Amino acid sequence: MKRLIEDVEGEGMESLMGEVVTLLCNSYFYTGKLVGVNEACVKLQDPSIVYETGSWSDAGWADAQKLPADTIYVQIGHIEAFGVLK
Repeated sequence: MKRLIEDVEGEGMESLMGEVVTLLCNSYFYTGKLVGVNEACVKLQDPSIVYETGSWSDAGWADAQKLPADTIYVQIGHIEAFGVLK
């Protein structure tokens, strides 16, 4: 049997704190500065919802609309992928 046991602090979402991230969720894509992470949700500052990505190689989104709040919370269970994309 092969086993890898390793506990790494600051991996995943935590490693992106302070970065502008994009969350690819079940229904929508969200982007904003990642300012909080816990077991249930993440907190984005200056959030936008991405309605049209355009080409992934473009520097910005084709249609990203600012949400009417300084911050939003997104439930971790709805996030399928995340990262610093644009």
